Amino acid sequence: MRPRRSCLAVPGSSVKMLDKAQGLPADQVFLDLEDAVAPLAKPDARKNIVAALNDGDWGGKARVVRVNDLTTPWTYRDVVEVVEGAGQNLDCIMLPKVQSAGQIEWLDLTLTQIEKTMGFEVGRIGIEAQIENAAGLVNVDAIAQASPRIETIIFGPADFMASINMKSLVVGGLIPGYPGDPYHYILMRILMAARMHDLQAIDGPFLQIRDVEAFREVATRSAALGFDGKWVLHPGQIDAANEVYSPAQDDYDHAELILDAYEHFTSEAGGKLGAVMLGDEMIDEASRKMALVISAKGRAAGMSRTTSFTPPA
Repeated sequence: MRPRRSCLAVPGSSVKMLDKAQGLPADQVFLDLEDAVAPLAKPDARKNIVAALNDGDWGGKARVVRVNDLTTPWTYRDVVEVVEGAGQNLDCIMLPKVQSAGQIEWLDLTLTQIEKTMGFEVGRIGIEAQIENAAGLVNVDAIAQASPRIETIIFGPADFMASINMKSLVVGGLIPGYPGDPYHYILMRILMAARMHDLQAIDGPFLQIRDVEAFREVATRSAALGFDGKWVLHPGQIDAANEVYSPAQDDYDHAELILDAYEHFTSEAGGKLGAVMLGDEMIDEASRKMALVISAKGRAAGMSRTTSFTPPA
């Protein structure tokens, strides 16, 4: 899957921000037609996004467009104009406020019709599903398997908090007076649905954009659970996200050593052993699986090893 440690939101109504985003070190950019764009500005924002996708240099970033949700009158025009206009330079469509598998099926079918009509490769454009209310969370398992195009399940905290009448105005942060993380169940529920279907899980935004340390603290919690990345609303959050959702160098080196050692010791030359000692640590097949996770995250982040495995004489 594409690396998505940092997923940068860019309003489609701002040509200046669309230009600036191309040079920032985010893994993914999503060009927004939804909440960041006023209703009267949406038609021009579509045109801005098509031009930015076709003419811009995105430097290998995942290129995503967030359309409006299916309760609005704008969604079908968003999809048709953006995909017909720039489908060959687009990686995914993000559908917000997904409440049922049927909404994903609608988007899949619409994308297929456009791809066939325009002569694009059918099925290449992925789908990102954003969970933002109770209905979406209850139906997240069905949503996660509604289309082979789905690549990510995303937590949208602000609308979710409103939908369940949560008593807080701090989006993505802890709530004073609550003895724990109020989002833990939601994050784990999304993570389980994503992993059940080999999808990525992405945490939503933290709105206090100038408080990078608070952003880092919140991101660390979802990264510890296994989330693949988080939305960033400001360039100042990008480096923190890329760091938090990458392995530490020592962990990455250790994971690669485990993989090399296990491959050697299970081979004919290594004695066909299933469980062996690597230093003071016993490693086996379960160790290999855990190491694969850390190794994959490190490689996706472009990390380089600083150690190597030498088979014993």
